[in-house]
Amino acid sequence: MISEFAEIHDSVELGHNIEIEENVVIEEKVKIGNNVVIKKDTIIKKGSIIADNSVLGKKPFKASNSAVTQEKELEPLVIGEYVTIGANCVIYRGAKLNNFVFVGDLASIREEVEIGEYTIIGRGVAVENQTKIGKKVKIETNAYITALSIIEDYCFVAPEVTFTNDNFLGRTEERKKYFKGAILRKGARIGANSTLLPGIEIGEDALVAAGSVVTKNVPAKKIVIGSPAMVYKDVPQDQLLENQSYYKKL
Repeated sequence: MISEFAEIHDSVELGHNIEIEENVVIEEKVKIGNNVVIKKDTIIKKGSIIADNSVLGKKPFKASNSAVTQEKELEPLVIGEYVTIGANCVIYRGAKLNNFVFVGDLASIREEVEIGEYTIIGRGVAVENQTKIGKKVKIETNAYITALSIIEDYCFVAPEVTFTNDNFLGRTEERKKYFKGAILRKGARIGANSTLLPGIEIGEDALVAAGSVVTKNVPAKKIVIGSPAMVYKDVPQDQLLENQSYYKKL
């Protein structure tokens, strides 16, 4: 069903069994697959692609014991120009995906998340609420980005990485004052299956080796390894962001 109050450009390609609610705006040359649901007020800018079975603009439900989700009015979901959203994705109202973002199949992006230009969100990635992700970031398959995290430009997050934000593991009311996700500074890289404890800051161009458990801040341009992660050596000069051709071009 398509609302008569939706604004859809004549050039938009629509699949079968689509639901588009009131006040949705879809600009020119957008392609929408089968069984897609687009909730009210959502804005999809020109040239974007939405694959089958995805839900855009979903409102969050608050569980009775939820510590982070808030009941409040949210801005409409905004999908920028030439964004690609894979199949079976759920992207919540209040999120903003800037131009040329790529979202893999089965990803979930919660409310009040902003994702910068040219960033890749891999298959099955979960990005929780109130998180900010910069431009040219790569977050690979099945990574978990907890609420209240910050990932700056050009960072790399490998598969199965886990961010955390609650040192109290769900106990005491006091914990709510201290919720904080990890902060990745520009160009930081996190190896597969690593875990970042709440509030940890990974410095610019730092590297966390695969399988590490990071319990304290990591200095810029250092490699850490182990559980708990310890400084191993400097990041090689040829791996520094400033020496990458793609960084110089942008």
